Amino acid sequence: MKIGILTGGGDCPGLNAVIRAVAKSLMLQCDAEVLGFEQGFLGMIEKKYRDLSYRDVSGILTAGGTILGTHNKANPFEYFGADGADVSQQVVDNYHELGLDGVVVIGGDGTMTIAHQLHKMGVRFVGVPKTIDNDLMHTDRTFGFDTAVSIATDAVDRLQTTGESHGRVMILETMGRYAGWIALHAGMAGAADVILIPELPFEIDEIARVCRAREERQRFTIIVVGEGAKPRGGEQVVRETIEDSPDPIRLGGIGNYLSEQLKSRVDSEVRTTVLGHVQRGGTPTAFDRILSTNFGIYAASLVAAGRFGEMVALKDGKLCSIELHKVANKTRYVPVDSLMVRAAAAVGTSLGRRDLNIDLAKPGDDLTI
Repeated sequence: MKIGILTGGGDCPGLNAVIRAVAKSLMLQCDAEVLGFEQGFLGMIEKKYRDLSYRDVSGILTAGGTILGTHNKANPFEYFGADGADVSQQVVDNYHELGLDGVVVIGGDGTMTIAHQLHKMGVRFVGVPKTIDNDLMHTDRTFGFDTAVSIATDAVDRLQTTGESHGRVMILETMGRYAGWIALHAGMAGAADVILIPELPFEIDEIARVCRAREERQRFTIIVVGEGAKPRGGEQVVRETIEDSPDPIRLGGIGNYLSEQLKSRVDSEVRTTVLGHVQRGGTPTAFDRILSTNFGIYAASLVAAGRFGEMVALKDGKLCSIELHKVANKTRYVPVDSLMVRAAAAVGTSLGRRDLNIDLAKPGDDLTI
């Protein structure tokens, strides 16, 4: 058996843990030959790879980033290296020339979409769900998310002490794209006073009302906002547009927008911190190390069983798999009636809307976190 591994899209804590688990499992259990494609799908396009030994994948469990490198623009169906031409057949040809029995692809929705398209052309894939945004469909958790939330929560804790000392409104902008998972979880863990997520467009006057009320009581306010959040009736703030990227829209700037809007509405100083790529870096948390390892081992078991065209998933605390086509081109959003949203409202956290009427969770309700 000869299996390839690649890491696609943005970097994420836990990638090396998955590489380690997949490679070691296949080497030990199947006596497999394993090679790693470098820089994601770019490696499959340009046939850039290296053979992986047991030693190569040892000692990397705790390391951040990916030993194989990654790339978020190397889409074989619109390849930037060929003026946007479709070079997918070249990938198929390289796959067969290398004599591969399959490829374990580690990535988010964009990566899974490309893998699904190539799978239909004869390249056999098993997917492993990676993204700090936690926005892949049909899995309760992606690895990297717990680490990002931990980093964001630490930032909330630190902003609270300086905000309280100076009596300021402190805004923290998190990543997350079009889903509010990071902002919601970090805001809850850090006891933020206001949490703003893309799924619930906010009203600036309601946020200002909360800040003014807190000026009279606690003197300071902590606001956590996901980068995809937007005002009610308004648009998301776009930082830049990159034309040659499969995901050309780069969100960012909502924190500064909020700051400018609040300055004329509150007496306190307003400061914004954009956490940015700090959320992607560094060593994974213990939870993500364990989740990544289990994902990798399960992916290896799918390969060994010849079950390609599927992605590893976590549902109700159990590992399972889902067909790639059910994940491709889809985004998992925060349900506005979820337990997390209800819990935030129950303890008095503002979600930026005065008209929200969110009932408390009742025994027997779906209490999925």
